[in-house]
Amino acid sequence: MNQMVSFASNGDTCEGYLALPGSGRGSAVIVIQEWWGLVGHIKEVADRFAAAGFVALAPDLYHGMAATEPDEAGKLMMGMAMDRAGRDIAGAAAYLTGHESVTGSGVGTVGFCMGGSLALWSATLASPIVAAVGFYPAIPWERIAPDWSDYQGKSAMIHCSEADGTSTAPGIAAAWTGIEAAGGDVEVFDYPGTQHAFFNDQRPEVYDSDAAALAFDRTLALFHRRLEIP
Repeated sequence: MNQMVSFASNGDTCEGYLALPGSGRGSAVIVIQEWWGLVGHIKEVADRFAAAGFVALAPDLYHGMAATEPDEAGKLMMGMAMDRAGRDIAGAAAYLTGHESVTGSGVGTVGFCMGGSLALWSATLASPIVAAVGFYPAIPWERIAPDWSDYQGKSAMIHCSEADGTSTAPGIAAAWTGIEAAGGDVEVFDYPGTQHAFFNDQRPEVYDSDAAALAFDRTLALFHRRLEIP
């Protein structure tokens, strides 16, 4: 059953889209939105993780708002309180760890663009989050100020587009260096010839089916390795 749910978020509440696997049970994954909001594409991504055997929750970090035009999306992203977003993601992790359908040994996060940065950051915010995947993370770290030292014993994966500067981009290099220095393990992949948002199949001008499929398979492999009980 896939449905909207409400969960506690540090004294407040947050809504989210919950997708369950056909078996009814699985490891937990948080799917974090692009700057557009909790739109149909992100719900479909959560459905894909559920189809792959995971319990997937996509929190609504804009709390009911969404955008269809870049200018509007940019305003929503710039107006988002990062501390509130962090609490919402941590609340999603707590909700999943207590959910009757969740098995496994931790929570994974995966995000895209804005959500890619938030996904990588989330592992520094909540102890249950042990694996984080960022697709072309786009928020300058100065706005979040992540403490990478909390990555000890955790895993990260970063998927980089060529248009964003690949893995040589300063933001990617900073995260890579910080996570490794903390004792976390990081896998970083470049996708030659790709544009930003190459995973979004609802944007044909940038979508790259081959790169998207490969990145998704690599993400699933990490989550199977880190989240499932041996």
